[in-house]
Amino acid sequence: MNTVPTVSDAKRDFFNAYPQPISAIYRRVVDELLVELHLLTVNQSFRYNSLFALGAVTVFDRFMEGYPGDLLPLGEALFQAVRLSPHQLRQDAQRLDELSQNHGSELLKLLTTLETNVDLSPLDAQLREIASNPSFKYSRLFAVGLFTLITKLATDEEKQIEILKQCCHALYPGWKEENSAPHDRFLRDLDLYRSNLEKVQQAKQMMADLVEAEKKKKAKAS
Repeated sequence: MNTVPTVSDAKRDFFNAYPQPISAIYRRVVDELLVELHLLTVNQSFRYNSLFALGAVTVFDRFMEGYPGDLLPLGEALFQAVRLSPHQLRQDAQRLDELSQNHGSELLKLLTTLETNVDLSPLDAQLREIASNPSFKYSRLFAVGLFTLITKLATDEEKQIEILKQCCHALYPGWKEENSAPHDRFLRDLDLYRSNLEKVQQAKQMMADLVEAEKKKKAKAS
């Protein structure tokens, strides 16, 4: 009988693969992302797609920026602990970056209308599948991936939000929830993402300042 892995299983697998100590700030980031990824990937409604991949690697890279060590083995241990392929995640995220650079206008058309005249695989099929699936499992990482892709197509924040709104209406054509629009949750999660990223960056700066102050104190004492 197949059993669903638990959070404890994922954490055990991670620490077995990466037994090195992790500083407090980054350890919390890794722990929270590990739990988030685990709970999402074991959900029966979860379907892997390239926007999720872009969101996952973007969150990992942004929050782990400045890590005092080699991030490659840590990232591999983290994603493998939740049964995801680090190579596939990076490859799919890179594919979206290439599409944004080589087919920007067609990609924008796809995001807002789900139509395209060029090969934008696998994203084109994935977006149409989402639009036709009323039980699609939304996630914060999907939202981050989508908005990250949009920022590659437009630099103006108002334009980015407008594209996001059009994309959400295309992805959720049957939206019927009262007093809300399909993009509302995306915007809330993006605001939370930015807020958490800012808090982590502030904590890193505070730690760096404390280390520097301690060095000066020791130098003065000697």
